[in-house]
Amino acid sequence: MLAYMILYGAGMFFASCAHYYMSGCCIILAACYLYFRDYLKSRNPLHLRGLFCAFWVGGQGISCLKLSRLQTNWSLETWVCFFAALMVFWISYECVSKKIGTNSKTVEEQDLGYGLGLFTAILLLTAVCAAAFTLEAVVLGYIPFFVRGVPHAYSYFHISGVHYFTVSCVLVPSMSVVLFVTEKKLSIGKKIVIGIATLIALAIPVLCVSRFQLIFSVILAVLTFMQVSGVKKIRYLFMAAGTLIPLYVILTIARSHDVTYLNGIFEMKNGNTPIFITQPYMYIANNYDNFNCLVEQLSEHTLGIKGLFPLWALTGLKFIKPELVAFPLYTTKEELTTVTLFYDAYYDFGMIGVCIFAGLLGIFAAWLSKRVEKRGNPFWQVFYGQAALYFMLSFFTTWYSNPTTWFYFAATGAAAVYVEIIRRVQKPKLS
Repeated sequence: MLAYMILYGAGMFFASCAHYYMSGCCIILAACYLYFRDYLKSRNPLHLRGLFCAFWVGGQGISCLKLSRLQTNWSLETWVCFFAALMVFWISYECVSKKIGTNSKTVEEQDLGYGLGLFTAILLLTAVCAAAFTLEAVVLGYIPFFVRGVPHAYSYFHISGVHYFTVSCVLVPSMSVVLFVTEKKLSIGKKIVIGIATLIALAIPVLCVSRFQLIFSVILAVLTFMQVSGVKKIRYLFMAAGTLIPLYVILTIARSHDVTYLNGIFEMKNGNTPIFITQPYMYIANNYDNFNCLVEQLSEHTLGIKGLFPLWALTGLKFIKPELVAFPLYTTKEELTTVTLFYDAYYDFGMIGVCIFAGLLGIFAAWLSKRVEKRGNPFWQVFYGQAALYFMLSFFTTWYSNPTTWFYFAATGAAAVYVEIIRRVQKPKLS
């Protein structure tokens, strides 16, 4: 960790001198060092700690380049929070991993007999998601993909409670991957049915004009494939990203987000910066600046109320007591509302909240990493894929105080229990 601390200190120094390119390069180099340290040691490109280090620190380095006029120099407390989040996560992961590793049980063999449960679970989830989407389209009277001239059509396309089921379609492709990899004797008919279900699940985010949900579902499927199959090659991630680029462009056009509109919001210093650089840059970089706005402008902490938003949302308490969710969002610009993983942790308890949350995430990551090694129910691999994706997008939003995240976990858990019950009822012969 000495190399990281030296590079981080250098990044802070260069930023204070307004040498932003040097600052960004130092932090990005630190991210690469941390990731490859875990990768070379484990030979696992999806090592949870390595992914968190790569994307949390790497995103910070990209932000340090300061390519937008919206970006300002960070306060010292912001720098310390970012540093503490990484250090506490890294150390807690290391300590728990060693403790669990010492007392770990013998690795279990992969259980057989999950095929029927997986097959029916995929069909059930697809049917529920399609029905929820259809209900929203009928009640609201439109489908976002076919609406023109309304940049935020998708933002209004939701019925409270129902939309959670609609967006759960992102889990179907990863479940299909599990079935295809673990069941070697699928009939042609079942393969066709599962293929159709997967296409329906992928069509829903396209029709919703949700680029994020489409990216989420495809990347989650790739991560799950890498976990279940054991073929862990980084090139699969690049291949998935390559196939998503044309779809991303089409959905951007469908959302009426043209170059003029986006450049007007992002305010890049170089007005000639291509939009395919500007848009992903701001989706990564501006989130750290939003965190800095929070640090500089927050008058009082919410003592856990902000982070418990999933409870208020999923129980409906937010409608009974709106004050539970009536907290301002501190951002550089009204339209740019994405934030980092630790935004709500700081909102609730300040730097102490960031450290506690980072520690809990490190413990969870270490435990999950050991649990998937025991194999058993294949849905543990889907859980791992979700965790990996959340760490890869740690720069994007407050995943664990987002009700959709917990709804995905609940749906995955329900599917895991379902296939386990079906397996035990069937009592297949283990081979």
